[in-house]
Formats: sequence, structure tokens, C-alpha cells
Amino acid sequence: MSPTLVASDLTTPELSRRHPVPPDQFTFELSERHVRGVIGATAVVDSHNPLLVWEPGRAVPGYVFDRGDVRTDLLRPNTAHIVAKHARVGQRYDLVLDDAVYPGLVFEYDVDGLRGRLAFEWFRPGTEAKGVEHWYEEDEEIFVHPRDPYKRIDPLASSRHVEVYLDGIKLADTRRPVLLFETRLPIRYYIPPEDVDFSHLIATDLATACPYKGNANYWSVTTDRGIYHNLVWSYQEPIRASANIAGRLAFYNELVDLVVDGVALERPESEFTGLLGKVFQPHS
Repeated sequence: MSPTLVASDLTTPELSRRHPVPPDQFTFELSERHVRGVIGATAVVDSHNPLLVWEPGRAVPGYVFDRGDVRTDLLRPNTAHIVAKHARVGQRYDLVLDDAVYPGLVFEYDVDGLRGRLAFEWFRPGTEAKGVEHWYEEDEEIFVHPRDPYKRIDPLASSRHVEVYLDGIKLADTRRPVLLFETRLPIRYYIPPEDVDFSHLIATDLATACPYKGNANYWSVTTDRGIYHNLVWSYQEPIRASANIAGRLAFYNELVDLVVDGVALERPESEFTGLLGKVFQPHS
């Protein structure tokens, strides 16, 4: 049975409509996407009406499900202390499947309007804990986190003249970029590899994933000053919606100097600015 939102769900002070994102309360969006989470050959959750929930101050959403859409027969209460990465977590549950235990994988929020529903830790990146192996919206696999219905990705072919400099070195020069417009982020300029000077780039082992673009690989940049780790990235096989950035390279605007149609752009501030302050390593 899929959940039905009633008037009390819509008016409770801790649970209200999502847009715009408030910094101090839980907000929700009722989704009509068919969402499934699969481990091996077992669908541990299968829902046609999940809730998209944003925690206070958290930019990306998570899914919360009606108990009837979750394999609750596979759950047992978790009594161990688990450091909460979420706000207002109540009861946690282990998921036990084929003699494998997934500690604390499922949890409830201690929030009016969400109590009784169940949420999952997503892929648990950066941890050794096992999680759900595959997530699907309809029949398309999704990665990293649920796609935000208020997030938009528009990669547009352009004839703008784009030059990229760092420490006085020209790293790229193109008149055929793809400009990627992404909600709440600076424009990213994706440049054909033929228009990039690879003599200053060093391929790295870093790989990241984006639910809107796919899997990315990275390069560091060396200059006379030092090395800028993982400053450049590319999606070799992006998902369908971002197909025209395939194989092109983009630079963090926050750290390089961009000149577009002869006009020098200011370095923007973004959600990555603080992290990027740690990528530069001067030569000894």
C-alpha cells in the first residue's frame, strides 16, 4: 500500500513543502517515480509513491518509504551505537539477507510526519559498511543520491571563445566549448581535448560519480608554483542527458582564470570553494 499524505502532514511545523530550501527544518516532496533498491536479486524496497526528504541545511534529497514498500521481514532492530550522519534519527535497523548483515542500513526519522516510515543509507561511500547495491528510478539506474526535481542540467554547444589560464600558463583555448548550466553552480566550460595543453596535466586515480552526469576521471595541473590536485575532470561516457560533454575537459572556475570572448571572468564562490582551498601543493 502506498502512503497517502493527509492535511496534518502538510501543516506540521517540522514538515513542509520543499521549495525553497529552508536551513532549519525538514521539508518534503511527494514523488510519483517508481523507486527500487536492490541487493543481489532481491528488491529490498519497491515503491511507486516515495517521499523525497531534505534534511535541514542539506542540499540533496533522500527517499523515505512507507513500511509496506520495504521488506520489513528482513529487518531487525539495531542496538549498537552508530554515529548519525543524518538529523533526528530515531530507531535503526539491521538488514539481514542470505546470512549477510547490513548494520544500521535502515532507519526512521524522529520527526512529525515521518515517524513510521523507513529510510535507507544510500551507497555508504567512503565506508566499509555494505549497502544497497543498485537503485532505480523507473528502469534507469541512479547513482550517488536521488535526483533533485528542482535541479537542472543544461549542456549547450557554444561558439564562445574560451581561454583557461593558471599561474600565467594557458591551459586551454577553444571556440567550440559546451557550456554546462547547472542549478546553483557556476557555468562549467567543457573543452575538446584537442584544445587543451596536456603538457601541464597529470592523470590521477580519482574517480567520482554524479547522478546527473555519470562517472568522472581527473587530472592534476602542474605549474612553476606547484601542483593543483584533481583540478580538471572529464566524463568519458556520461549519462544520456549530458551526452554532449563526453570526452571533454572542464576546469574548476574557482581556481583557474577564465577569459570568455576576451573578457576576464571573476573566480566564483561555490559549494566547492572551501574544499578547493586544499588542492594546491607548492613545490618544495
